Amino acid sequence: MSAHIIIVEDDEDIAALVAFNLEREGCTCTLVHNGSEGWEQIRTQLPDCVILDMMLPGMTGLQIFTEMKSCELTKNIPTLFLTARAQLDDKLECLDMGADDYITKPFSCKELKLRVRNLLHRAKSGASRLIVKQGPICVDKANQKASLDGAPLELTSAEFKILSYLMERPDKVQNRYELQQALLGYSDSTQTRALDTHIKRLRQKLGAHAECIATERGVGYYFTTSPAKSE
Repeated sequence: MSAHIIIVEDDEDIAALVAFNLEREGCTCTLVHNGSEGWEQIRTQLPDCVILDMMLPGMTGLQIFTEMKSCELTKNIPTLFLTARAQLDDKLECLDMGADDYITKPFSCKELKLRVRNLLHRAKSGASRLIVKQGPICVDKANQKASLDGAPLELTSAEFKILSYLMERPDKVQNRYELQQALLGYSDSTQTRALDTHIKRLRQKLGAHAECIATERGVGYYFTTSPAKSE
């Protein structure tokens, strides 16, 4: 069960117990004890699975999950709620929002490991949906890898996010401000130069296929399936 799991739990003893059991199964765990910090770690690290407590300082588990579902990069990350809130209404609310599983405290470590294993297995079974190919360019979102004409394409995290996001929406112009906020976390419109810099470097790495990343003047960028026709 090799996977990176982020555990957002304010009780350090419980977080350590969960991590100990999952790491014995081959997982790598990141422990976060504050909700706001947890969301930042999830957004930037893009783990294979998230385990969320409900009541947290900074942001609640539900607030984190809402942010995850509204973000293109995190909305499909398997999420398990591990909480002391045992009321049926709480469980149904989380599941109705799209949570993958819900376990109440006190809990069985053996059951937790089995449920996490099942979440990861289901995610892996759907991995084919995480492979996006357009012409000679291919991105593997599950493994954060890209290739060009079959050869590895060395991209930074930001470049990979931009390329995969645009390739999933071929020939559809993406607003530059929405791109920078969704992919780079910049909400200030004055920071669009950072996005432009990433696009420039991405095009340089694509070489002869740089025109696949096209510009719509005054609007944003898009991935074109007919680069010979792009301006």
